[in-house]
Amino acid sequence: MRSLVLAIVCLVFAGIVQGQEPKVRIATFVADVTPPIGHPCMGGGIEPVKVIDDPLYAHGLVFLSDAKPVVVVAIDWCEIRNDAYERWREALAIAAGTDKVRVLVTALHQHDAPIADLTAQKLLDRHKARGRIVDLDFHEKAVDRVARALSKSLTNPQPITHVGTSQAQVKDVASNRRTLDEQGKPRHNRMSRTTDPVLSDRPEGTIDPWLKTLSFWNGDIPVAALSVYATHPMSYYGQGRTTSDFVGLARKRRQADTPGVFQLYASGCSGNVTAGKYNAGRDSDRGLLTDRIYQGMAESWKKIMRQPIVALGFQSTTIDLKPRTGGLFDRDALRKRLTDPPPTTDPLGFRQCLAAFGLSWRERLDAGIPIELPALDFGPAQLLILPAESYVEYQLAAQALRPDSFVVVMGYGESAPGDIPTQQALDEDDSNLHDWCWVAPGAEAAMRGALARVLKK
Repeated sequence: MRSLVLAIVCLVFAGIVQGQEPKVRIATFVADVTPPIGHPCMGGGIEPVKVIDDPLYAHGLVFLSDAKPVVVVAIDWCEIRNDAYERWREALAIAAGTDKVRVLVTALHQHDAPIADLTAQKLLDRHKARGRIVDLDFHEKAVDRVARALSKSLTNPQPITHVGTSQAQVKDVASNRRTLDEQGKPRHNRMSRTTDPVLSDRPEGTIDPWLKTLSFWNGDIPVAALSVYATHPMSYYGQGRTTSDFVGLARKRRQADTPGVFQLYASGCSGNVTAGKYNAGRDSDRGLLTDRIYQGMAESWKKIMRQPIVALGFQSTTIDLKPRTGGLFDRDALRKRLTDPPPTTDPLGFRQCLAAFGLSWRERLDAGIPIELPALDFGPAQLLILPAESYVEYQLAAQALRPDSFVVVMGYGESAPGDIPTQQALDEDDSNLHDWCWVAPGAEAAMRGALARVLKK
């Protein structure tokens, strides 16, 4: 008798007793965010848009329950920073009728795509700089288009009773930037495309080999799936050919396989992880990488374990990241780089863009706007988003904090800090941190402390 009573109680809390409405519903939306011809790519660091190989999209979910809605949106852009990130969260929060902190915005980080930082662009405009980061009118139209799509989706939410968890190992895609040379000395120079056979032959290094999938079900019917894998998502790039690249193309194939299941993809924490060991930047490499991510998605789908959603929890903490100072990162040095004419070796004025990014980040910190680390708790699984180009070690640390659960970590949230390295990378003078890193040493302690707080049972 006691076993029967416990079984009935579990069914009641799962919201699946006959005649009882499920406690959680989900709305799905998608909107085009493709930049126009001539728009800067990667924040002005590579050739602007010349042709659209395939369109860019924002894919989103809205979780509706007794509490305020939670929004998760994955955008085929390189990065969203500072006041641009706040603008996205503000607009989507209004559309969903929720608080800004409950809006999780992640960029997939394809390089032939926009970076958005409104203050940085205004600084460039004010000083009549050569560099260009983002078209402000296009940015606002993109935000509005996505917000309207979200609002429309709320008219037709679907109940979800179960969350599915699954993972599959992806082979021959991810590799760490860090390798050891012939003398055993660490080098951090294996980039997204590698033509040096010596670098290609070296081990993968520290990666997370698992593509993780969270799926959402109404009884036995799948409604939506979110797949996350940690790697820079670029094959060939820098030619002005805008594309969602191999991760977006794999997502498109999965969507064709499962027309009734809304498919999302997000990049995990991969500031120091690329496809460089397996990618020489050839056209054919994009197809091979697409196949491997696609196979990971398909294989993960075969291994789903479904569990009832008893409740939908949410919590958030802040990460205390300090601004980088000294040398090129002092305020005066940043202002000088912004206002000085760039050299002929910098025809796009990228050094001015980098300075504008640094000053925009300083303005944000001066205004006391914190970086938040939100986490969505489904019971057997947690979904959280870390800022910027967090190194993969933070994703692995998050999983280690909750070995009893299925922890899915998205990277490239608020991207103002740039690379967020480990202390080991700093000690080894990681060459990738010479310009694309705006945080001071000590970030690792702040990141690990925030992870411990947000994942505490």
